[in-house]
Amino acid sequence: MLGCKRKLNCLSAVLLLASLAACSPAGTPPAEDPAAAAVTAAPASTIPRTPDGKPDLNGIWQVMSTANNNLESAPAKAALAMVPGDFVPVPAPEIVAMGAIGSVPASYSVVDGGAIPYKPEALAQRQTNQENWLTSDPEIKCFMPGVPRATYMPHPFQIFQSQQAMFIAYSFAGAVRNVYLENPGEPPLDAWMGQSYGYWDGDTFVVEVTGLDDRSWFDRAGNYHTYKLKVTERYTLVSENVIEYEATMEDPDIFERPWTISMPIYRRLEEGFELPQFKCVEFVEELMYGQFRKGREDELFGQEVDR
Repeated sequence: MLGCKRKLNCLSAVLLLASLAACSPAGTPPAEDPAAAAVTAAPASTIPRTPDGKPDLNGIWQVMSTANNNLESAPAKAALAMVPGDFVPVPAPEIVAMGAIGSVPASYSVVDGGAIPYKPEALAQRQTNQENWLTSDPEIKCFMPGVPRATYMPHPFQIFQSQQAMFIAYSFAGAVRNVYLENPGEPPLDAWMGQSYGYWDGDTFVVEVTGLDDRSWFDRAGNYHTYKLKVTERYTLVSENVIEYEATMEDPDIFERPWTISMPIYRRLEEGFELPQFKCVEFVEELMYGQFRKGREDELFGQEVDR
């Protein structure tokens, strides 16, 4: 299997896929990303395939873009959290000490047509999200990123594929997705990663995602959705080491029409590379619960005395 040749842990992948098989239900003119524009499809006969003839998506993959900062085009700026200054806006006090590390590079639009087609009345909420980024972006609190954001965060993810199961494990927050290969019906409840149902359309693997928690965002720019969001992903292997990724968003409450993002996903080719774990919950405990920590009052009191 190609995934094994790419330095995956074959035994772990086989055991994981075997256990997942039992879980599958039965019987039921803006700027464009130049990297995306450069991707061209390889002849279907040259892409790697699994024993059942399907394109082999096994491997560790990562998007190389600024989409997690902003799906739309945006200029570089000093910080995502800005406050009024004497002459121009300046980084918020919580960001100032980070200097260039807290700054934001320019973004290329990955949205077909350039802009997300919000209804006019829905744009106010995006503006509110931007103004309250420090306290509102779920990424800051290490909540699971949702779909499609999990794909283009600056962290790798791993696809495990067999004829009986498809599973995706993400580095960020330990998020995972079991992609059902038989239609499971309506999701029983909303969840951060939603419910995924996948099937093949020729050589493209299509995943329909519903039941997404409306607290997740599309990016750090405050682009958002409601609980009615449906995401349809398309994974097309265009060469041995590149997947062309598309995701179409449908949410009639806030968007005037369905809209699509697209970008290439690249295979990680480092010798011996394994999916790194970034279970960041413990890293945000002070942010979220520090006010309840024993001794917190003494620390604050001591700071006031020092001043």
